[in-house]
Amino acid sequence: MGKLWETYQKMHPMVNQYIIDVNLAQDKILLPYDIQASIAHVEMLAKVKLLTKKEAESLIKGLKEVLTLNKKGKFKLKQINEDCHTAIENYLTKKLGAVGKKVHMGRSRNDQILVAIRLFSKHQLKIIQLATIKLAKTILKFAKKHEFLPIPGYTHMQQAMPSSVGQWAGSFVESLLDDYQTISSAYNLNDQNPLGSAAGFGTSLPIDREYTTKKLGFAKIQINSLYCQNSRGKIESFTIGVLNQTMLTLGKIANDLILFTTKEFNFFKVNDQLTTGSSIMPQKKNLDIMEVLRANVSVVAGEQFKVQSVSQNLISGYNKDLKITKKALIDSFDIVLSSINITELLFNHLKPNTKQLQAAFDPEIFATDMVNDMVKNGTPFRDAYRQVALKLKGIKKQNVVKNIKSKTHLGATGNLGLKILEKKISKFRISDSLFVIPTSMEGSLALSVDRRDFSTGSK
Repeated sequence: MGKLWETYQKMHPMVNQYIIDVNLAQDKILLPYDIQASIAHVEMLAKVKLLTKKEAESLIKGLKEVLTLNKKGKFKLKQINEDCHTAIENYLTKKLGAVGKKVHMGRSRNDQILVAIRLFSKHQLKIIQLATIKLAKTILKFAKKHEFLPIPGYTHMQQAMPSSVGQWAGSFVESLLDDYQTISSAYNLNDQNPLGSAAGFGTSLPIDREYTTKKLGFAKIQINSLYCQNSRGKIESFTIGVLNQTMLTLGKIANDLILFTTKEFNFFKVNDQLTTGSSIMPQKKNLDIMEVLRANVSVVAGEQFKVQSVSQNLISGYNKDLKITKKALIDSFDIVLSSINITELLFNHLKPNTKQLQAAFDPEIFATDMVNDMVKNGTPFRDAYRQVALKLKGIKKQNVVKNIKSKTHLGATGNLGLKILEKKISKFRISDSLFVIPTSMEGSLALSVDRRDFSTGSK
């Protein structure tokens, strides 16, 4: 049994190879979500009397069998079937005969893939949010531990003013909390049901879109059938763009640590188990994980550009160009989650080199503080600035810890507001219900999450 649309002579093998993935890797990931949507669709068809109760029960039983087989690795997707939707329908038809052929009525593969991607994206976005909060908590713990440990602050890659490890780490905590919020915007955009839009023009069958929307846990229906199709690529592009905001945060961490762990800086020490070596230089200990992360920032940005570029050049309705959006989206989720996890691992094995940090301060880094001391005593700022500039060589090194503690306005080195950030984190609670995976998703290849690792407050 081949493709659902193949009613004429067989397609030329070269065409088959060019437009259909050989191993259907993305479809393997999306299959459990397609089953989830198919079960809801069958229940709806029975509700509107397009299927008998017995037919619906047979189809649902068959769909659950596919899940079980998939979980055991026994449901094989083949290129001849083109996608997971076709493989599932062919299985049902082979098993149930005429009843199996009824599963597709009232929908198209176009809205099938849309709803599967939306369900997948919602699930993955919540996993990313939880991982983001977990990382924020880990870095906050690091910031609190080293709240007043001095580190030079830099602008233009030159020493600028005294900072602290607590301020450096705390900046990423706040950035991750912003990332958490942007992820919510992507979740809300994905939280609308396209099922029932069929090929983009609806159907003459009396389907009940409200029923499937509620059954699948969507917040609302995506109303216009044509827009459902036009939104493919647009919503994926936005979702990847949101994921890239998290990557920008992680990329900044990577850039800093690649520099700060060099022999020349030696501000931080990383556990040797997190480094790689050289095939020719036995002394090398390379922080490759941060270099790969830094590269992956560009990869995710590239995936967004790819999806956006392909989508913007299409007329309304479905076009085959959109097939590339599946891989781009799935790969982006995978990269972002693994990057968050590797960053957390790093912070759990990262130690500041206190002596080197203290020794790194050039006396001139205190120049601005000298200007401000003169301003406090009545000297106009520009006059103080010029006077200090003329005697930079005479500046003496100050007590750095005392210096950073003296700056007490909110956000400065002596008042980082870490307790405020901790309180914000405690408010970011994600309902357990988000991780109750429906029966139709058992065996999902999506990354699993242990909620115990993400406790952010009392339930």
